[in-house]
Amino acid sequence: MDLRQALQRRVLVADGAMGTLLYGNYGIASAFEALNLTHPDTIRRVHESYISAGADLIQTNTYAANRLKLARYDLQDQVTAINQAAVKLAVQARQTADHPVYLLGTIGGLAGDTEQRVQQATPAEIEASLTEQLTALLATKQLDGILLETYYELPELLAALKLVKAHTTLPVITNVSMLAPGVLRDGTTFADAIIQLAAAGADVIGANCRLGPYYLAQSFEHLAIPATVKLAVYPNSGLPGTDTDGQVVYDGDPSYFQDYAERFRQLGLNIIGGCCGTTPLHTAALVRGLTSRTLVAQTVQPQPRQTPTLTPTPGQHLFLQKVATQKTALVELDPPKDFETQKFFKGAQRLKAAGVDGITLSDNSLASVRIANTTIAAQLKLTYGITPIVHLTTRDHNLIGLQSEIMGLHSLGIEDILAVTGDPAKLGDFPGASSVGDVRSVELIKLIKQFNSGIGPTGKSLKQATDFRVAAAFNPNAYRTTVSTKSIARKLSYGCDYLITQPVFDIQNVIALAEALKADHLHVPVFIGVMPLVSRRNAEFLHHEVHGIRLPATVLDRMAQAEQDGNERAVGIQIAKELIDGICKYFNGVHLVTPFNRFKTVIELAEYVQQKNLTPTA
Repeated sequence: MDLRQALQRRVLVADGAMGTLLYGNYGIASAFEALNLTHPDTIRRVHESYISAGADLIQTNTYAANRLKLARYDLQDQVTAINQAAVKLAVQARQTADHPVYLLGTIGGLAGDTEQRVQQATPAEIEASLTEQLTALLATKQLDGILLETYYELPELLAALKLVKAHTTLPVITNVSMLAPGVLRDGTTFADAIIQLAAAGADVIGANCRLGPYYLAQSFEHLAIPATVKLAVYPNSGLPGTDTDGQVVYDGDPSYFQDYAERFRQLGLNIIGGCCGTTPLHTAALVRGLTSRTLVAQTVQPQPRQTPTLTPTPGQHLFLQKVATQKTALVELDPPKDFETQKFFKGAQRLKAAGVDGITLSDNSLASVRIANTTIAAQLKLTYGITPIVHLTTRDHNLIGLQSEIMGLHSLGIEDILAVTGDPAKLGDFPGASSVGDVRSVELIKLIKQFNSGIGPTGKSLKQATDFRVAAAFNPNAYRTTVSTKSIARKLSYGCDYLITQPVFDIQNVIALAEALKADHLHVPVFIGVMPLVSRRNAEFLHHEVHGIRLPATVLDRMAQAEQDGNERAVGIQIAKELIDGICKYFNGVHLVTPFNRFKTVIELAEYVQQKNLTPTA
């Protein structure tokens, strides 16, 4: 009988992990899919072990065998060879079985991958990568079905399912991955995901990875789905730990799987297998734990879906309201490097009195250690009534820390963030420190805006929606404005609300930016950076040593002459005012960068910006 017929008649036991098994038992820590070519006997033995343990379903060693993921090992041109070798090895292993064994061609999701080239892939590149792998698998004509597994985002899985069904009539099993029981990380409930996947034509719908038997069993309880839907579960062996070398390890006892096997059957599961940390011992335990292979019908029928109403905490964002019609000044300050903060807060109060609409707080700029900007922001807001815009870097925080910081900012009533990568760690006080970089700045924008839906990092409700407005950094000094404009469009697509630029010293760059935004119909508030020069040496340093900043020869010459004349500060302020004049012809927002904590200079420029509202620029 074929796989569809088998699914109608009995519960099927699937195999378990490939990657963690190869790493834990064989000490292999390379591209696991490449082993289909380099170590075929090892892969064949793994399949044979699962079959001997009683697996009715085995999957090809092709989870990450696509062009995008193989590129990290420079194996992108071996997609076809790797996939077809995987099928050949699984077929050879199946020939040793003393019971019917069905073969699934496995294709893994991309959304959970942290590799930059994968994260930056366009929809067209993702579709091409999936098509190439699928074509290679199907060309063998040896598969009984396709397994789409470890998909964190439902839209990606729906798109993959649609593409697979356009190329084959084989049954398709679709597995989502959840960070918390019963809900995907975008807030979609598991039940809703099942209903949508069933409507899209999936033959079996389930969950794999991340969670162990305990939480996945919870996810399948009381599902409000059609009774005819076929279900699959592939839990991890349990939660991972680390060994003495810091490597991730799993030590879940196979007997625990034996205890859950019958429970999964009673919940109406059609396929029961394993994921990370599982071994043939876990598969054998599942077989022993099943008191029967008879299917248990789903008894829970669909119920009306109730969507909770979340009300965001109202934020001020007054500077964003103002910049739509008036000239608006923000000022960037570096938090203090020591515990003498009196001068800093006095300066901030003077800036507020000068009409500054908000203070942006850098996050260890130039990778130099300073007081945490979130702490300074809280004091500015709660003690002095000043609007802070907090820089949040991907350099200093992993995904856990980023989300904790976001939640903390909301708890303090701080709802304005500039999402940035941050200067490289090696530039600063501790050149041996490492940059984290779990996500790019655009992904940080998306992450922050997810909180505005009242959905946390695991997809669970936060019981309250945030009201963050997120800025993205932009360098108008780039030589290729067209490319930079594309980057703006990408940031807007991720949820960016406004732009804060690097300091400019050439008004032609401002004009080019204004024209590019207009030509591409990109409508977004922009705060153009202005940094007053304090000396000729300061100008030379910025021009020659700071990445992304170039000063026109006329500006360098003026500062050199000012050094001879002894009026460098005055000339620096005059250049800044001329830039502000030019900026205000095209944009309403000015972002003043404070040089060396010289509050007096920036206050003069902030007042100059405010005067523009009294005397409109011609």
